[in-house]
Amino acid sequence: MPLTEPHDDHSSAEEPVVGAHDAGESPPTPLEPEPTLPEPVRQRIVALTAAVLPGLAADEVPVPLRRVAKFAPNRRARLGAPAIAAQLTADPLFRQRVTARVLTDAGDLGAAVVEGTAPAAADPVEVAALAYLARPRGWRELIEASGAAVRAEADSAVVAELVREAEQRATRAEHDRAVARVEAEKLRDELARVREELGQLREEGRQLARTLRETQARERKATEMLATERGRAARAAADADAELRRARARLAEAEAAAGVARVSAKEARSVDEAKLWLLLETIGQAAVGLRRELALDPVEKLPADFVADAFADQSAATPAGAAARARDTDDPARLDQLLALPKAHLVVDGYNVTKRGFGEMSLEQQRKRLISGLGGIAAQTGDEVTVVFDGAERIHGLPPAPRGVRVLFSRKGETADELIRRLVRAEPAGRPVVVVSSDREVADGVRRHGAYPLGADSLLRRLARS
Repeated sequence: MPLTEPHDDHSSAEEPVVGAHDAGESPPTPLEPEPTLPEPVRQRIVALTAAVLPGLAADEVPVPLRRVAKFAPNRRARLGAPAIAAQLTADPLFRQRVTARVLTDAGDLGAAVVEGTAPAAADPVEVAALAYLARPRGWRELIEASGAAVRAEADSAVVAELVREAEQRATRAEHDRAVARVEAEKLRDELARVREELGQLREEGRQLARTLRETQARERKATEMLATERGRAARAAADADAELRRARARLAEAEAAAGVARVSAKEARSVDEAKLWLLLETIGQAAVGLRRELALDPVEKLPADFVADAFADQSAATPAGAAARARDTDDPARLDQLLALPKAHLVVDGYNVTKRGFGEMSLEQQRKRLISGLGGIAAQTGDEVTVVFDGAERIHGLPPAPRGVRVLFSRKGETADELIRRLVRAEPAGRPVVVVSSDREVADGVRRHGAYPLGADSLLRRLARS
């Protein structure tokens, strides 16, 4: 901001200060306004005043600046600038006191400024600040010259900045041109590739057009052939209807002939039954004689005993005729019917039945209850009964099995399901084998080998009735 002096009735002349006339200060014109100071000059004046402010006596410091004088050096010029500027403008005596100390500190430069001259190599801002404080003859011209020099430096700095920016823009432009050239090369390559692809697409389009025309021609030919075949089919349908009517007539004649044949067959069946009865009697007598001649003793072991004793692997192939024994029923009511078959073999998946029927008991109690129930069934039916439990080793402490009941435990590495399938495979074709298990995998496996799979509920109901 410009430093100005008040012009009132009491400021017609500055007070004389020691060293003021020696410095060659010209008496100011009361009505002449303060010059407008460039900002760097104003800041330098405030900085010089703030630097010497603590060196003044307490009574030489104006009251508004006494608090500022106590500030730290780096805060004094920054925070006290408005108050310092105001006192320099309004208090000539204070300004002269400050000037005396500033000129002393300035040395030769201060002496030169007081004489109205300024060295060419001196800082114009420093010269203008000293001229403003000392105010020698021609001090306004020194301030104006300093302002012009400051402006010239600012203009030079601006010009240098503009030149630097122009050079940077030129560099960027050159870089952009290089990038543009590279991009142009890439675009030309891309254009060549696109043109090549376009040519390929055009060729493919021509091929597709030819294929379409050929397909349309084949479609027209197929349509014509379809129409021809439809005509033939219509004629064939008419011929088939006629043939169907003729066949129905022949069928009616055949049914009439079949009625006559049934009457004849009934008479012939009576004769055949008599012949069959005679043949069976002959076969029975021959079988008795053959058993007597071969001296065949009753067997001590059944097929399941060999599976229980040897645990030998059997072929997984289904024996011939085994499929004939399979049944697609899981009806519990059939258990009694199947056990009534001659030489039936009942195989039970032990834990599958016990855990479904009385799972709240311990495993030992489950086994005892199932084995005792199966003993009753074996006694009532006289059938062979085998119950299979999972177990790596035979469990010790089991009570003796009832007569007719075989108790098996699977070996280590083998499950009860696998042992049940081996028992079924060991039986001869034609023997009725009934497997009780609610495990679908077990049921499907034994059914493929000709056994009759039944659910666990059928055996549990049968035991409940015992």
